[in-house]
Amino acid sequence: MFSSLASRQALAFQRTARAASFGRRAFGGSPVNFAEEGQAEVVLVGCGAPNRGMGWYHAVQMLEKQCPSASMDYVVEPWFLGGGAESPAGEEFKQWQVDTEAKYGTTFAASLDDLPPPAAPRLALISGRTADNPRLLTECIAKGSKCIYLEKPGAPTVTELEQMQKESEDAGVEVLMGYNKNVCKYVAKTREFASTLPGSHVTFVSNNAYENTPESLGECFERNAEGMLKNMAIHELALLVSFYDVTVDNIESVEADKEFSSMQTLPGPSGKEYTDFDKIKFTITTKNGNKVSVSADRCGGTDSFATVSDDAGEEVFRYYMPDDEDKAHVKELEAKYPGAMPYFFTQDPDYITVKERVAKHTVDGLPAEGIATIGVAVETLKVAEYLTPVLQEQLK
Repeated sequence: MFSSLASRQALAFQRTARAASFGRRAFGGSPVNFAEEGQAEVVLVGCGAPNRGMGWYHAVQMLEKQCPSASMDYVVEPWFLGGGAESPAGEEFKQWQVDTEAKYGTTFAASLDDLPPPAAPRLALISGRTADNPRLLTECIAKGSKCIYLEKPGAPTVTELEQMQKESEDAGVEVLMGYNKNVCKYVAKTREFASTLPGSHVTFVSNNAYENTPESLGECFERNAEGMLKNMAIHELALLVSFYDVTVDNIESVEADKEFSSMQTLPGPSGKEYTDFDKIKFTITTKNGNKVSVSADRCGGTDSFATVSDDAGEEVFRYYMPDDEDKAHVKELEAKYPGAMPYFFTQDPDYITVKERVAKHTVDGLPAEGIATIGVAVETLKVAEYLTPVLQEQLK
């Protein structure tokens, strides 16, 4: 009993000392950033290149204090701090690392094994290659993560994601997903309007801004080899699972819009050929009577939006992301981060919302409102795996 009391007193003293150090502590002999009271200690796993990696943009938002409950303490980047260090992108990453260490005191590491034990509730944000996620989740659990924020789609296959779900549940570690469109303004506005119009039909539209050339699309197909429905359109599928009762078991029918849709086989930079949709539109009808459509176009531009049609098929509502209110903010971000991926800016507020809710949940344990669980991710990936061959067959 005395030993336990002494340990608690020692821990209280350590916390007091930490609070007095104004968010700094020593690691490897240098002063570094650390989580303050009410913050999660965030470990970003898989940063990617500045201006291009989704992990990089997550880091930027947290470093700039856009997520009050998240302290961006550690960046784990195996590639650019390993085999890719001497590449042009590696040199660019190195400069950003030097600047970030100097300005924010963030610690960089090539492996999770290089990190000390958690000094606050640890949130691991996994934003690496999808194929690496099962291994990275295991390592994050072993390194004391209380909660894990997992970028979509979570894993390459349903089988792997289900195993990750079981592993995390057995360890008592919650896994929440980066399906930011679940909290988007345009989704909420569209669903709200549709609910007032009996017999209405919703279509979710997702666009990217790749050049419509074999070279550009071939690079896209290779880099996102899991395919469009497991990558670009997975956010829309998560909406269908979350709000429209879409599961593989509940799908009555799927119909591709053949006039809109296109599927190509193209060589990637490696010379290997990949077959994928460059654009796809389809309608799902569920066994309990829901009907909803998704449209995705790799070369359609930078905006996402949703429409509502009446029972005669006439469009009566459309809401964009970004809307007019957010476009000024997008312009500011474009000026601040020239050359960065355009979709970072259009979805900027939603990335912040998801991270803040997950970080706050990591600290206080209260529900993370609107955030998709790994269970939703499993059902979403099942739908993606089911739809891909069905739609491919319809487009032959």
